[in-house]
Amino acid sequence: MKRRQFIQQAASVAGLSFLGCGLGNIAGAEEYLHDGKRRQVMVNGKRMLTVDIHCHSYVHDVWPLIADHDEIDYLRPLIDNERLKNKIDLNNVDFRLQQMDQQGIDVQAVSLHVGQYHHWADRDLAAKIVSIQNDKIAELCARHPDRFVGMGAVALQHPELAVQQMKHAIKHLDMRGFMITASVNGMELSDPRLNPFWAAAEELGSVIFIHPRNFPAGQSRLNGNGRLDNVIGNPLETTIALSHLIFDGTLDRYPGLRICAAHGGGYLPSYSGRSDHCVEFASRFCKAVGKLPSQYLKENFYFDSLVYTTDILDHLISQVGADRIVMGTDFPFAMGSTRSVDHVLSVPGLTDEQHAAILGGTAAGLLGIEQTA
Repeated sequence: MKRRQFIQQAASVAGLSFLGCGLGNIAGAEEYLHDGKRRQVMVNGKRMLTVDIHCHSYVHDVWPLIADHDEIDYLRPLIDNERLKNKIDLNNVDFRLQQMDQQGIDVQAVSLHVGQYHHWADRDLAAKIVSIQNDKIAELCARHPDRFVGMGAVALQHPELAVQQMKHAIKHLDMRGFMITASVNGMELSDPRLNPFWAAAEELGSVIFIHPRNFPAGQSRLNGNGRLDNVIGNPLETTIALSHLIFDGTLDRYPGLRICAAHGGGYLPSYSGRSDHCVEFASRFCKAVGKLPSQYLKENFYFDSLVYTTDILDHLISQVGADRIVMGTDFPFAMGSTRSVDHVLSVPGLTDEQHAAILGGTAAGLLGIEQTA
């Protein structure tokens, strides 16, 4: 895809809104002021291409299909709360482009809000929901091909349908990857029922972005102050999903998969030594896999940079390698970051090549984005 010069103008895609992993106040709202200039991200005098692999949208057009069934209470304010809608100007794509310009984000890989994965839907309804969602994302990307690429949805509760949706979205909608949740109706991503999906993803070379949806199995312990279902539950859900993909052999069966994990991969990169120890010294409980669990992190996964501080990002890089990190912002709500570019730039000891890779080069390669900033 050849990147065209962006001419700033008001634009909107009816039925699609940008949002993040929680419906709180916009993160760093005081920073969402735009002086009309696009931030140019430079490293030692060289312009960097920046790619954000982790941002969300909401497709309003599916509400007539789900309004009587939707179990995600926190989605209803998007429809019912006029103050919230007016505050973030939900249908104004130009607003989002302005924030990208201010933060120094050249391209975003747009995926759905995680609450729009309606795994309760039967096959026919799921087909209709995903078709509408993917068409709207594709419409946005077609209008702004130099600023957005699509990360489509699939109805993973129906694996054969998900394969069809993935193939259609790649062939007809120019999707560059797909976001899935870290579990599906209690089913782990390593479940044999999902083998056809993983086989197709490997064959097609699709990027699969794994995003948690809290931690349903432990919900009773995550109530109360602190938004623990999100703050603790989300990274825990991802940690468990990745561990199953390793220990249940999914990555050995499909070694060519290109999987990216949200929020820095949860807790696993910081504690993979415990998994390695189990394989090496307690094999009665941890059956042998193709290699040590920590090696899968360095060779089979990618991780977004959304870990909030320079120190933690530096640690993540030390555990998995700079070549496995891609930038993420989780635009635009309370658990997102407006400083993802600065976190990458502030990590000490990185070479110019490593800065370029994390800021956008690696993601551009995965998503088929031309790397001319």
